[in-house]
Amino acid sequence: MSDDYYKTLGVSKNASDSEIKKAYRKLAMKFHPDHTKGDKSAEDKFKKISEAYAVLSDKEKRKQYDTFGSTGFKQKYTQEDIFRGFDFGDILKEFKFGSNIFGGKGRKGSSFSFNFGDQYSPHAHPFGQQPPPEKGSDLVYELPLSLEEMLKDTNKTISYTHNGSTERLTVKVPKGMIAGKKLRIAGKGNPSMTGGPPGDLYIQSKLIPHPVYGCEGTDLFIDQTIKLTDAILGTTIQIKTIDGNSLSVKVAPGTRHQTKMRLSGHGLPVMNTNKRGDVFVRIHVEMKKELTKQQVKLLKKLAETGI
Repeated sequence: MSDDYYKTLGVSKNASDSEIKKAYRKLAMKFHPDHTKGDKSAEDKFKKISEAYAVLSDKEKRKQYDTFGSTGFKQKYTQEDIFRGFDFGDILKEFKFGSNIFGGKGRKGSSFSFNFGDQYSPHAHPFGQQPPPEKGSDLVYELPLSLEEMLKDTNKTISYTHNGSTERLTVKVPKGMIAGKKLRIAGKGNPSMTGGPPGDLYIQSKLIPHPVYGCEGTDLFIDQTIKLTDAILGTTIQIKTIDGNSLSVKVAPGTRHQTKMRLSGHGLPVMNTNKRGDVFVRIHVEMKKELTKQQVKLLKKLAETGI
């Protein structure tokens, strides 16, 4: 399929709905099988312009396409998703094509049929073929994981309800399986009600809160409290990483409250790579509410010096 739906229909990215519809009608009249007498290249062209129109005529799909581009859009939408809700019958009748095309015969009695691939939506088939059986619905299983478990490959045994019974599976969870990431297990979803293939099972990671570290994606956050004098004069603090290692981190003189210090490469692994996120140390400068007489006296002397 074309990578640029606007180019396929010959319109600009700012084209109005009516301009897109007009462009599709013109091309559909030219390449529709009623007019091309079995020309395979014309059929392929008709498929391409129909896919482009199915996306650009739908406000939400067009918005997603404009936002994520062709590659990102194709990662989010399958062929079935693209044509879901797209009624060829109403559209082509509106464009004055004969209704006999839906019985599989052209205007001159010649037979033709084609489809849009195995993933084409069974709800939008225009040419009289029997729709393929629908795939069963997918299941999503939330798998709680700790930060430590996200550091390395691990095996997890899960139990879930499948087709009315409880099924147990051992799942290999790769390192970097951060919150929200999914693993697909084909054929382990719900059965099809129409004889089609079963749906899939998606294992979705859910973060178990950590007592020390916060987490955003592959980056980790840790709070470190230091004394006011250490913030003014500078100091060295020890940070225990999620791996169990200890890092010496220098705090520069004059460090302010809520300063973030970045430790590159000490966060969580990035899935399917050798990279890691970062650790951010958030400095909290302790402000004492109660001072001894000696501390007050010293602070007053410092105040006289202009500090």
